[in-house]
Amino acid sequence: MIVLDNLSKSFGAKRVLRGVSLEVPDGQNTVMIGASGSGKSVTLKLIVGLIEPDEGAVEVDGEVVHGLDRRRLAALRGRVGYVFQFAALFDSMTVAENIRLGLVKRGHGEDVIRERIEESLAVVELSGVEDKFPAELSGGMRKRVGIARAIALKPRYILYDEPTTGLDPVTSAVMDQLMTRTRDLGVTGLVVTHDMRSAFSVGDRVAMLHEGTIRQVGSVSDIRATDDPVVRQFIEGRPGSPVPAPAWRYE
Repeated sequence: MIVLDNLSKSFGAKRVLRGVSLEVPDGQNTVMIGASGSGKSVTLKLIVGLIEPDEGAVEVDGEVVHGLDRRRLAALRGRVGYVFQFAALFDSMTVAENIRLGLVKRGHGEDVIRERIEESLAVVELSGVEDKFPAELSGGMRKRVGIARAIALKPRYILYDEPTTGLDPVTSAVMDQLMTRTRDLGVTGLVVTHDMRSAFSVGDRVAMLHEGTIRQVGSVSDIRATDDPVVRQFIEGRPGSPVPAPAWRYE
């Protein structure tokens, strides 16, 4: 289980997180929603130890992340896959080479590496693209390769950072299916998104991050039926106040 305990994080004078506490139960997809800049991606970076909290702690399987030495932190990251918002593939490498990097780092032999590459691409329905370069793929295909790279390591957890951003509705639905399929393989997911259609499709639980704290957490049905005005406004996509008309008009 991943446990966030009273996390606070500031960057200079900007306080991003103000005591965030959340449990990510095993075997489920927990979705974290919230406005852009609310600290969702910062939370993911804290979980894998890319940055350290100012206060509070992150526990993964009972280990406090920021208390681990380099060897134990590397071992923890081997259990946590990370799907970046823009896939973060190396343009100069083929799809297979991008996926094999992490497998080589884990010390796997060539037979295992080839098998894992084939298996992971089959899961994301991209068999046969091993020799293509990222520039030859659509945005949706690159994101699917990002998922393949994560699941090739057979992680216990996968963190998804805005997995449907920039995708058309059909491709977004494909991504939702992949996140659900990955959960059904036994992987625990934490999905960061502001796409409510996707959140309700893939989530078992939904948590809203607002002004640096968890405003509400519950099942999809709980969030759909919420009477919290802030959560209600966000999931319905309503602006907080009327947008004033411009002071000019085209003549």
